[in-house]
Amino acid sequence: MRVIAGTARSMPLRTVKGMDIRPTTDRTKETLFNILMPRIPNCRFLDLFAGSGSIGIEALSRGASEAVFVENTRAHQALILENLEFTKLADRARIEKGDVNTVLSRLEGGEPFDVIFMDPPFNHGLEKSALELLSHLHLLAEDGVIVVEASPKTDFSYLSEYGYRKIKERKYSMSQHIFLVRDNV
Repeated sequence: MRVIAGTARSMPLRTVKGMDIRPTTDRTKETLFNILMPRIPNCRFLDLFAGSGSIGIEALSRGASEAVFVENTRAHQALILENLEFTKLADRARIEKGDVNTVLSRLEGGEPFDVIFMDPPFNHGLEKSALELLSHLHLLAEDGVIVVEASPKTDFSYLSEYGYRKIKERKYSMSQHIFLVRDNV
């Protein structure tokens, strides 16, 4: 796994062996950032279920002004910090330790994020509970976007109930990206 573009281009990132972290492939990451690129420069980026931190690090490398990484597992928190220090991007990053829903509630009242990315463990419904909570908080900038990486089988039929509108969808062999905005935008 590596950083694809920007100031940390081609730098390798460490990951944990096993299925605790399911790294986003380079091709999938490239597609994701090709879509997000107009939003990345100078944005505030929130990386939920951050794992190794590769998505938030990619955003920083491509010009995000700040990235906040939310991760519950201590080993993964240490891995994110190690990857941030190795890529020399730690000065624009913050790691929030804890359960995603707890951290989201703690972040309420702060400056909103332009891009919120989440890649929760597949098939546990964690994206649904995070989206529900986000619908009640003011963490997404007015013209911001939420991107959910999920199993291709994940049902998103509830989105309008939470006030979201799907603006784009990309399906891959093992995952999909759903791009959401607030429905009132």
